[in-house]
Amino acid sequence: MSTIWSYIATPVTFLFVLGVLIFVHELGHFLVARWYGVRVLTFSLGFGPKIFKFRRGDTEYCISAVPLGGYVKLAGETVQDDRQGAPDEFLSKSKWVRFQVYLAGPIMNLLLAVLVLTLVLSRGADVPLYSAAPAVIGSVQPGSAAEQAGIRPGDVVVSIDGKTIPTWDDLSMAVLPKAGRELQIAVDRNGQRIDLRVVPTAESKYELGSLGVGPVLRPQVADVHPGRPADRGGLRKGDVLVTMDGQPTVDRATIIKYIEGRGPTPMVFHVLRDGQPMDITIVPEYPAGSSKIGISIYSVETRRVDPNLIEAFKLSLKQNWDSTVLIGKTVVGLFKRDVPMRQLMGPISIADLAGSAAQMGWIYVFELMAMLSLNLGLLNLLPVPVLDGGQIAILAVEGLFRRDMSLQVKERILMVGAALIVLLMVTVIYNDIARLVR
Repeated sequence: MSTIWSYIATPVTFLFVLGVLIFVHELGHFLVARWYGVRVLTFSLGFGPKIFKFRRGDTEYCISAVPLGGYVKLAGETVQDDRQGAPDEFLSKSKWVRFQVYLAGPIMNLLLAVLVLTLVLSRGADVPLYSAAPAVIGSVQPGSAAEQAGIRPGDVVVSIDGKTIPTWDDLSMAVLPKAGRELQIAVDRNGQRIDLRVVPTAESKYELGSLGVGPVLRPQVADVHPGRPADRGGLRKGDVLVTMDGQPTVDRATIIKYIEGRGPTPMVFHVLRDGQPMDITIVPEYPAGSSKIGISIYSVETRRVDPNLIEAFKLSLKQNWDSTVLIGKTVVGLFKRDVPMRQLMGPISIADLAGSAAQMGWIYVFELMAMLSLNLGLLNLLPVPVLDGGQIAILAVEGLFRRDMSLQVKERILMVGAALIVLLMVTVIYNDIARLVR
């Protein structure tokens, strides 16, 4: 069964996530249009030939062959339609009503992002402590961009391109979109400020920027198996492993290798428990080469976060806002050519992410759904003709000048918008194919 799921996980999860996002978006347009008495002719998930449909009242509900979008067709929506001037036609409504109908789709996606992420966060998680700590360099990979620039372990990253970097998360967000772009990094080295220049390398098939550095990591006990040597010796879940027999616990793999080779002879762990240092003596079981003490180990020190629903909602608002700011900077960076176009992802890459999330568990699928819903909502608010944001911009201009644009002007604007969307689709699909080749 698991083998079958590995083959169908990607398409099934992709269609599920995309279907929910499209349905919620179009539902927003549909509900607000119906609220104001606009007759809805079609509610479609997908484009192209209709493979399933039924009619209820004035509306035909259908699923179409191409799943990369959807639409709600309103009566009298454009001047090209066969309009009768009836009060239930879209263009018979005021600009304020039409504005709300256009805005409803993106708003529904933004609300979905907040609600889904709230449910994800309410489950709780073990959060790495270093992510919210100052960006102290713990390791530098040999031959990496950081090593070539002169960054050393112990350096504290203070700023990048003049922007303050208070935490490791801020460092990651500043570097990820800047593969191949020179950055000016200021570090604090033993109280002295040092300015360096570094060009992040492109890592993974998504070509994310990387300096080749890591934080200061301290492995932590994730679980202690009852009745085993670690339990009998007094080791507890949450203990931070500092040294073993006086040797630093560099990483999880080093600890496991050392324990396995120790054999049934006493070994001393120096740990921190709730910040208090203590020594614990443990005698492994089984012969050298296969020794065990009965623990599970986190690679990094963590803290458990179990928010209630209200706290999870507040965290969701904050994370979605932070993501919105990052998306805005990315869009600006694309126009300024600070962010490479090859980082943009299309449907193939999104399907790949959906398949990977499904393999890890449904909670990751919903986390991906929240992220994509936020992106879809913000994308549709951009003032690009054809998108909802473009229609809103046209209404705003007409309202400002108190006169409607001519049909010829609107057609030209829509043609430009359509050309931009086609160019964007060609770019992201090219990126997707290039990733497959790589």
